[in-house]
Order: sequence, then C-alpha cells, then structure tokens
Amino acid sequence: MAAPLSMSQRNELEGLSHQYGPVLYREEQISPGFQDPVRKTDRVGEVCMVIRRPSGTLLLSIKSIYPRGAHRLPTGGVGVGEPIIAALFRETHEETGLSVRLRRFLALISYHAPDEREPVFHSFAFLLDETGGTLGALDDEELIEEYVEIDQAELPRVADRLENLPETDRGMAGGSWRDWGKFRAIVHRTVHEALSA
Repeated sequence: MAAPLSMSQRNELEGLSHQYGPVLYREEQISPGFQDPVRKTDRVGEVCMVIRRPSGTLLLSIKSIYPRGAHRLPTGGVGVGEPIIAALFRETHEETGLSVRLRRFLALISYHAPDEREPVFHSFAFLLDETGGTLGALDDEELIEEYVEIDQAELPRVADRLENLPETDRGMAGGSWRDWGKFRAIVHRTVHEALSA
C-alpha cells in the first residue's frame, strides 16, 4: 500500500483547494490484484499534469513500454512527505521540459481496494498553462516515446481507449494492461468532468 498522506500534505491540499479550487473529489475502487503504481511504498500518490498548450490543446504522452495507442495525461509520483506542489513542478519539468503556470486544482481521486478501509493511493490533477520551454523529456528513464495534443472534448475517448487495452501481462509491473488502463481511465474522465463544470 502507498504511504498515507502526511499532516503537512493534508494541510497543503486544503490550502491548494482554497486557492486553486473548486476541487472535484472522487472515491474509486480498484481491482484487488492491481499493483503498479498503487502499491509502491515510496509514494503517497501521483500528480496528474493537465498541460494546456498555447493553442488550447491538452498534452498527452506515451511511453515506449506501453501498448500501442495508450497515450495519456502525464503523471508523476509524490514522495512520502514531499510537498505536492514541489512534486507537480518537478515531474512536469522532468517529463516535458516545459515551464508552466498553475491554473486550477481540478480533482483529488482517492482509490480504495476491496476490504481496505483507507485509500491505497491518490491522484491530484492540476490544470497547468504552458509558459515556455521546449517540449521533450529531460529524464531518459521516463521512456517517453511521443507526445500528442488533443482537444478537451476528446478526453472521454482517451479513457475509452485506455479501458479497452488488451488483457496482456505487464511483466515485472504486475497485473494486466487492461487493469492498468481501467485505472488510468479514471483520471481522464474525472479531469474532463472538472474542466466541463
């Protein structure tokens, strides 16, 4: 299970919701066998980077290890005790090379596994406006193969595609690509709802 949120992270989230809200809160179930990233003990959750380019489109990426067509909103881990804002800007820089301005705290999704009372993982989704930089991953370990841009209205189709990935084994990461895709689809649907409100 991921580490629980620290008191300072809880306080930070409260401040962010007041300053950059309104925030859409969701509680979601995940399948019992799903492991990566929700069972990593070095993190409390992830930031989801909803990067709006100057054209108004949103940025998706795909890693070389993903099934074909599995483009998604970029995400990155929030370490135990790490300020969420620090993780957001660090991960954005590492995964895209872009400078951004925080516009909105869109959503906080808490994931629950069957028979577990406390959330096992959290996704914190933020709308970011691109302000500069050159698009490209600065961390080769991210394995980013390609970026694409979509209109906001396409997010439900992205979620549909992710939910219907093949039922193939993910190898060392555990579970199937379909379980991973169903997990990843949740944030896309939630972000679309928050942006459409």
